[in-house]
Parts: sequence; structure tokens; C-alpha cells
Amino acid sequence: MSDTAPAELELFTTFSYSKADQRDYLTQIRQIAQWSEQAGFHGTLIYTDNSTVDPWLVGQEVLRSTERLAPLIALQPAYLHPYAAAKMIATYGCLYGRRVCLNLVAGGFQNDLAALGDRTPHDERYQRLVEYALIIKGLLAGPEPVTFGGRYYAVKNLAMTPSLPPAIQPGILISGSSPAGLAAAGAIGATPIRYPEPLNDNSPVDVAIGGVRIGIIARETSAEAWRVALDRFPPDRRGRIMHTMAKKVSDSHWYARLSDLEERPAGPDSPYWLGPFRNYRSRCPYLVGSYQEVSAEVARYIQLGCHTFILDVPRNEEELQYTALVFEQAAAAVADIVRAD
Repeated sequence: MSDTAPAELELFTTFSYSKADQRDYLTQIRQIAQWSEQAGFHGTLIYTDNSTVDPWLVGQEVLRSTERLAPLIALQPAYLHPYAAAKMIATYGCLYGRRVCLNLVAGGFQNDLAALGDRTPHDERYQRLVEYALIIKGLLAGPEPVTFGGRYYAVKNLAMTPSLPPAIQPGILISGSSPAGLAAAGAIGATPIRYPEPLNDNSPVDVAIGGVRIGIIARETSAEAWRVALDRFPPDRRGRIMHTMAKKVSDSHWYARLSDLEERPAGPDSPYWLGPFRNYRSRCPYLVGSYQEVSAEVARYIQLGCHTFILDVPRNEEELQYTALVFEQAAAAVADIVRAD
């Protein structure tokens, strides 16, 4: 097995959804970051909301614990002024000479936003996010000061010190599951990330353009993979109740859409599975099956234009190696198709 993921794809893992009082979280940060780097992943996603630790401090620990891995920091305008966010990115560049990536989020839990005094409607939050991102990009691109006047933000002759070298400008991702999210991605040149529904012969050709967020459990046989999956994510009545409650306080399009699907909407022979999502154990769908089955499904996403994959929290280092093998096989299959054409 190769120890590197395919170079033409951008693969991210995810840190566990930590609460602020989780005492061993620092150890988890270091472990997952190092596992991800050793498996050849590009970076790792760091969540943000009212109940988690600060993602910028977690990102700094990622930089300290690895040599190449990029922290993918979830960035919510309600928490930080765009100048402060740009200053953090530039400072990371100055101190570590490393690139970070941004996962721009408009905010999905209405109770979190209301607690901050923010009752901006869903689509308007994406309009605000566009202004936010344009100011950050302008400041980091330098060297000229930025003047910007919008509905939500205004700056005048604002310069960034220290400057950020062009080679380590941040990669920018954004949720693209709603029309407002897709429009925002186009306006700022960000990669739209979707929570995919199962693929079928009628899927639109642009269903996966950009990137997807998905979990993977793959083994030599489908039966073995499903044994692992059902052991890891057993039915959980309490989790299903929490999932239903979360749906009520979220205005995210993807959360509502996936919640309305069957647990295995594509049928028993498909690797697509919503069990962990329905049991409130994961924020994304899963692909479960043999290496051949799962890599074939991943290859279909790649053929549809998907080049970025954000994977779920890895169980251990070995699990990441299994996942890396899936992507190696998927990339090889797509390359074979291209050569045949």
C-alpha cells in the first residue's frame, strides 16, 4: 500500500467535534494531525460553533505538530472581524511559513446565532460572507491597502502587516449545498463543498463539482466493511432524537434534505449510508463496502468534477490507510478511463 494519497486530489480529514471541557483533546489533535500527514492527506477540518474550543488555537497546534498538513479552519463571520482573521492567517505565515485553508460557514444553528444577537436570514448570511471573504482576500493579496464599502462591512485604506507570500495564500472552501452557497462560492472563487445525495443515472453532471463531505469505511469484502460500520455506528434511539431536535434548530439546506432521505436510499447494493448521520454520530453520509465498491463510487464523483473530499473523523491510523487505498484505486480507475478515451 502506498503511503501517499493521489496528488491531483485534495483530501482532508476532520477533527472530532470537541467540547471545551474535553481534557484529552490536545492529544487527539496531535494524533489525528500526524496520522493525516502520514497518510498523505492535504489537511484536516477544524469545526467552530458556540460549544467548541477555538479553531485558531487548534490550527496552531496542527502547524506545530506536523510539517506539511494544512489546518482547514471553519470561519464564521459572527465570531471574528475579517481584519482579525486575515491577521491570524498572515501571522501563521510569518511564524511557520505554512499555508492554512478556510472553510467559510454562514452558520447553521439558529440558537447559536441568536445567542450572539445575530438574526440575519440564511441567504443574507451568504451575502455577508461574500463581503467578508473579499476583504480577507484583498488584505492577504497585498501590498496595496484595501478600501471596501458593502452592506455589512466597510474598511478604508486598510493594509496588512505582516504580508503573506503568494505561495501560501489560503485555500478557500464554502458550503455549496444551497443556491445561496453556490452563488457565494462563484463570487469569491471558493471551492463549493456539498453533502452528497446518492449518485444515480439521473444525477446532474455538476452534482459533485468542487468537493464533497463524506465518510468512508472500506475493507476487503463488503460483509466485513458492514460489520465494522454497524459495530461503530449501532442504532441509537437517543441519537435519533437529538438528530430530530438538531433539524428543528438548523436552517441548513443540506441537513434538511439528507434528513428526509431513507437511511439507505440507494438500496441494499449501494455503498451509500446515512446511519451515522441519522444517529447523530456524524455530520455526513458514509460510503460502506469493499474497496472495489467504494472506490468505484468515489471514481464516479471524480468523473463528475469532484476534486476535494472532506472525510469524517478517523477512528485510528489504520483506518486512514484503508481510506487512502480507496482513493488510490479510484484515481487509478479514472486514469484508465481517460487513457481509454
